Amino acid sequence: MFHLTALISPDAQIDPTVEIGAYAIIEGPVCIAAGCKIAPHAQIVGDTMIGEGTTIGRGAVIGELPQDLGFDPATASGVRIGKNNVIREHVTVHRGSKPGSMTVIGDKNFIMVGAHFGHDVQMGDGNVIANGVLLAGHVHIGNNTFMGGGAVFHQFLRIGDFCVIQGNGSFSKDIPHYCAAQRINRVTGLNTVGLRRAGFKTDDRAALKELFDLIFRGGMNLTQAIAAARGRTWPPNADNFLQFLEAPTKKGVCQLRATPMESE
Repeated sequence: MFHLTALISPDAQIDPTVEIGAYAIIEGPVCIAAGCKIAPHAQIVGDTMIGEGTTIGRGAVIGELPQDLGFDPATASGVRIGKNNVIREHVTVHRGSKPGSMTVIGDKNFIMVGAHFGHDVQMGDGNVIANGVLLAGHVHIGNNTFMGGGAVFHQFLRIGDFCVIQGNGSFSKDIPHYCAAQRINRVTGLNTVGLRRAGFKTDDRAALKELFDLIFRGGMNLTQAIAAARGRTWPPNADNFLQFLEAPTKKGVCQLRATPMESE
């Protein structure tokens, strides 16, 4: 199952069911679980662990040094990738930047060609990351979110669950759960199609819409809107949305802006 031209470190721990293609490089104490497929010319290095059933595409590089000018290569850090992920060609995933830190990718994510995961990125499960998405260091991503091709994300921001993000967008602020986002730090509404497809009930979607309108269309600043919303009781999904808003990063939260058609 290991191609004769693959270079595999004696320190690596690789399940015998793993397939490793031609000219792949497995360097250092890499751990690869059962059923994984490592395509030709992929490179997996350092303290990297890959869960069962994950595919690593041609030319992908997993576990390399952070792109941090102050980083000491002697720092002990790594990458943790879960089960049943598809990581396509030329994806890069860099290891953590602090002692003991990890860049983490959960389970059942689909990561398309040329995406970049900077150091200390933390991502959950079931996400779809399209071609050329760029995630800077310390970005946190929830579950079941779709990112369009070429979207870029500044360091230290959060992206919630069940979001849909337009390709070529540029973001330096948090994107709350369940939202649609586009262009530059612009939220345009709820991801209604995604929520319906995910099985959110009509009552839950209605509560989310009511809360979204109160927060973003109620004529108050974010602090005032959250205080007003906390004067009521919300179902669990809406309360989850509210909790996200109550703990923003220093970057702040993307705001609702009209599309050009709405502005006209």
